[in-house]
Amino acid sequence: MRKALIGALLELAERDPRTVFLTADLGYLFVEPFAQRFPDRFFNVGVAEQNMVGVATGLAEAGFIPYVYSIATFAALRPYEFIRNGPVLQRLPVRIIGVGGGFEYDHAGPTHYALEDVGALRMLPGLKVVAPADAAQCRSAVLALHDDAAPAYFRLGKDDVYRVPGLDGRFEPGRLHVVREGGDALFLALGPAVRSALAAADQLAERGVASTVAAISSVSPAPEADLISLMSRFPFAVTVEGHYATGGLGSLACEVAAENGLACRITRCGVTDSPTGAQGRQEFMNHLHGISPARIAEAAWKRLREAPSPRRSAGDWAPARGAHRSKAVAPPLGNSEDT
Repeated sequence: MRKALIGALLELAERDPRTVFLTADLGYLFVEPFAQRFPDRFFNVGVAEQNMVGVATGLAEAGFIPYVYSIATFAALRPYEFIRNGPVLQRLPVRIIGVGGGFEYDHAGPTHYALEDVGALRMLPGLKVVAPADAAQCRSAVLALHDDAAPAYFRLGKDDVYRVPGLDGRFEPGRLHVVREGGDALFLALGPAVRSALAAADQLAERGVASTVAAISSVSPAPEADLISLMSRFPFAVTVEGHYATGGLGSLACEVAAENGLACRITRCGVTDSPTGAQGRQEFMNHLHGISPARIAEAAWKRLREAPSPRRSAGDWAPARGAHRSKAVAPPLGNSEDT
């Protein structure tokens, strides 16, 4: 999504001289087009994320719209107090860009994993928290919020190629987008995790399970009305996110279900253990921590057998029985790329 971000910022900077870009010595091979086109509106502050947010707060107070850029964990957590005391409490339009949620910086290790950024930032009132599902939606979100008076955090994925089928770049604050319809299971996925949710839905489809998949890109403001409407139709929902299971989308879904008395149980597919010890590629880490397509499908399959959909009985999902025998003895869920 980095190319989509820079493309959108070039477009904004052409028409709006208030647009400025700050980096904490990161983003090479992506930020150069902006730096070359607008050298007087590009600032490399060095490895000093706290100061970067402080400078951006001052620029916003002077009338500019600053975009600050770093790896997600450094953009969100290292300057957390500066974000709180600066753009949030002062209600200034600073845009914080964090790249690489979850295990996207795989071999860089635990210091580079962003597993709590969404939870930490969605607690701050007035700060918009956005996690685009693909590059097209990233562009739409950046353009849509440019003139918004509130501060915002964008959690971007590193993939610039993949497009979520059926999403078509749509973005609207406080709304979710359904990208697949099915009556048996419901997946709610945060940002780029939509891709894993769709892959899990594909695996369940081989067992005759039809799934609805919703892309959640606006965490704050939360798509509460849409979640109520969607979760009211299902006995259970599986949340999917490259984030700790607490604080992020899973917690948001639980809050909406509890506060509105919904009869929808929530299964949270998120990271539950501290990622120390084992280390490897993103796919390996996702599988290890229960957020690979295979592990997500397993979680949904287990819940489906406990709480079948209104249009089917529990026996429909029982193993090795009558007409459903072929489904029950289907190959194990998963594929080689998850291990």
